[in-house]
Amino acid sequence: MRRFSTIGAFHAFVHLPPPQHPLLSVVDVSTVPHQYGAEPTSMVLDFYAISVKRMRNVRVHYGQHPFDFNEGVLSFMAPHQVFSMAVADPAAEVEKSGWVVYIHPDFLWNTPLAKTIQQYDFWDYALKEALFLSAKEEATILGLIGAMEQEYAANLDRFSKPIIVSHVESLLQYADRFYHRQFLTREKANHEVLERLETLLHSYFNGADVTERGLPTVHYVADCLQLSPKYLSNLLRVVTGQNTQQHIHAKLIAKAKEKLSTTTLTVSEIAYELGFEHVPSFSKLFKAKTSLSPLAFRTSFT
Repeated sequence: MRRFSTIGAFHAFVHLPPPQHPLLSVVDVSTVPHQYGAEPTSMVLDFYAISVKRMRNVRVHYGQHPFDFNEGVLSFMAPHQVFSMAVADPAAEVEKSGWVVYIHPDFLWNTPLAKTIQQYDFWDYALKEALFLSAKEEATILGLIGAMEQEYAANLDRFSKPIIVSHVESLLQYADRFYHRQFLTREKANHEVLERLETLLHSYFNGADVTERGLPTVHYVADCLQLSPKYLSNLLRVVTGQNTQQHIHAKLIAKAKEKLSTTTLTVSEIAYELGFEHVPSFSKLFKAKTSLSPLAFRTSFT
C-alpha cells in the first residue's frame, strides 16, 4: 500500500515533473509514463482526484470492484480512498488519454467550496458508478478542465485560485446535472435495479430469520445490490421519488398491513416478526406512514 500525502510525491512516483502548484495539478493522462505491471499497485491519495479518461489494457480496482476505462467516463475519488492499478494483459499495448485534476483540500481553504464539496454525493459512489458522458457532456467537462489547465500553466497570481476554484465548482455542478440525466436515461439498468430491490426486500421480510436479523439497513441493501448506498438512494429518488430507506419502509408497511389484516397476531408479535426490537418504534413508523395506529388499521377491517 502506497500512501501519498502530497501531489508532488505522487507526481514523483508516476515519473511526472513536479506540479506547478503544490496543492493543485492538472495532468494530461497521455503524458504519464506507463509503469504498472500485472500485479496491482495499491494506493491511497490524501487529495481529491477528478478524471475524465480512457485507458485500454489497464485494470483499476476501486474498493472491491474492478473497472475498465474503455469508454469516456467522469469519475471522482475523495481523499483517503483506496484504489489499485495493473496491466490487464502484459503482452498488449497500453493506451490512455484524457485528463485528471488533483486538488489538495488545503487548496480550497477559506473558500465556499471547502464547505460544500463533500455535499456532492458522487464522492461516495463506487468507480463502476462513474458518469458515462455523452459527446456533448464530455466537451463541456473537457472545456472546464482546459480552462483550469490554462490557468494552472500560466504564471499563478492572486486571481488564479478563485478562478480555478470557480471552474472546479462549475464542473461539480455539471456532474450533478449529468448524473441526474444518467439516472433517467439508463432505463433498462435502472429497471433491473428496481426488480432486484423488490425481490431482495420481498425475500427478506418473508424470511424465517427476520426476527433475528432485524430490520434491513440501507447499507445492507446496497451491498446486496452491489451498489454504493448514496448512488442507490439517488437513483431510486430520481426514478421513483423515494430513496432506499423509503423503499424499505414501504415494503415493511405493506407486510405489516398484510399481517394485521389476515392474521390474529398481536401488534407486538407482528413488530418482532418484522425485525423491530421495540414495539413503540413499529407503531410510530406505521402511524407516520398510514396516519393510523396498527390497532386502528386492524379495526378498520372488522
